[in-house]
Parts: sequence; structure tokens; C-alpha cells
Amino acid sequence: MSAELNQILERRITIRARRRTVFAYFTDSERFARWWGEGSKIAPRAGGEVFIRNPNGVTVTGRIVEIEEPERIVFTYLQAGVESLVTIRLEETPKGTELYLRHAFSSAKIRDHFVQGWRYQLAVFSKILAEESKDAVTRNVDAFFRAWGEPDAGKRRDLLQSCAAPDIAFRDAYSANDGLEDLLANLEAVQVFLPGVTLSRAGEVRLSHGTALAGWSAARGGEPVGKGTNVFELAPDGRIFSVTGFWDR
Repeated sequence: MSAELNQILERRITIRARRRTVFAYFTDSERFARWWGEGSKIAPRAGGEVFIRNPNGVTVTGRIVEIEEPERIVFTYLQAGVESLVTIRLEETPKGTELYLRHAFSSAKIRDHFVQGWRYQLAVFSKILAEESKDAVTRNVDAFFRAWGEPDAGKRRDLLQSCAAPDIAFRDAYSANDGLEDLLANLEAVQVFLPGVTLSRAGEVRLSHGTALAGWSAARGGEPVGKGTNVFELAPDGRIFSVTGFWDR
């Protein structure tokens, strides 16, 4: 690149997924295309080709300058005859993965043209990463609901341990629990005061950026006794770390 690239666009977002999962989108052309658009591809090695075909038909070409899995990737970005340089760095944190974007240009005018584009593309990236884990999240949500109606204490514990973080928090109109043991004690009380009541998911799980929304229905002997919606916050590994329940009146 002959022009000096001293006009910098920077952006940072938190993605609620493990760093290796995030970096896989820079080493797997199928995932890369899921993010950018059909026909996009990437060759994960120094000098490897980067090709982006946006859904609107605009294409970008480039070459990987540096790649350090799962921490960092640098690639050239050539669009409409103008070349720039993209650096993406990933840092794993308790909340997931911090993605740091640095896009260097030779012109402030061109740089400013990309601000909204990267805001949009990184939001799409975070959303697609969340959707990849939908099957696992649905299993965790179903296990959480089953635990409420499970009469066997050992099985209740197994269900919650399979789907929830040890420090899970639960809140609804009648409960305020912090930690797995406190929630298990609450479920034991449910068996005493509401024997025979079961909880099940109603409808599809909706998932966005590490947050899931799921309806539920409660029944006893096949007769409905309540319904509502839960909001699930997910840890980077997909387990549930927070639930807020809303009852329908």
C-alpha cells in the first residue's frame, strides 16, 4: 500500500461467546459467508485471500497480512479501487469476547463513510454468533423448565446443573434467588406447596445477542394453572446465568 493510512476508525463490542467460537468466523469460509453474504470466503493464512460479497452485490477483496489464532487478524480491504487495512483483535473476558476493530484509511472522508457500515456489520456478527447456539440454548431452556416440575431432588439438581451457571440468579413475582443452591431450595418448596405442577416451554425460543425469550405454561393434571414469559441471560458457554420471569394475568 503506497498511501499513508493514518485516518483511523475504531469500534469495540462485547460478544457473548467464547473467543475461539468468534475467531472461527475468520477461519471457516462457510461461517464467514454467513456473516458477510453468500459467496464470501477467507483463506486463513498469511497471504490468504479475503473475498466479501455483500447482499447488495458490492464486493471487497483483500489479503491476510497477519493471523494469530484466536487473538488477532489483519487483512487488506480493497473496495472500488481504494485500499485500506483492517485489524481485528479478540480478548476473552468473563462476559464473553471483546472485539476491537481498527480500520485504517488514507482519507478522513472515506473513513467516515465506513462508520455506520461497521456499526451495522458488527451488530450482524454478534447476532449470527448467537443464532449458531440456538439448539443448545433451547435444550438449556427446556431443562430449566423441566426442573420446576421434577419431583425427584437428585434429578432436579442434575437438570439445573446441566443448563445453569452455579451463580444463576432468578427473579419473578414470587421468587428472588441467587445461586444454584438457593434456587434448588425454592424448587423444593414448589414441590411442597404446588405438588403435581409442571412447567413447559410454549412456542419457539427467541434468541438475540446472548439473551433468550421463551414463553411457558404451567399445568396440573393436564389443566392449565398459569402462563408467562421468561427472559434468559446466557453465559459465554451458553449456560443460563440469569432468569427474569413474567406472569400473564
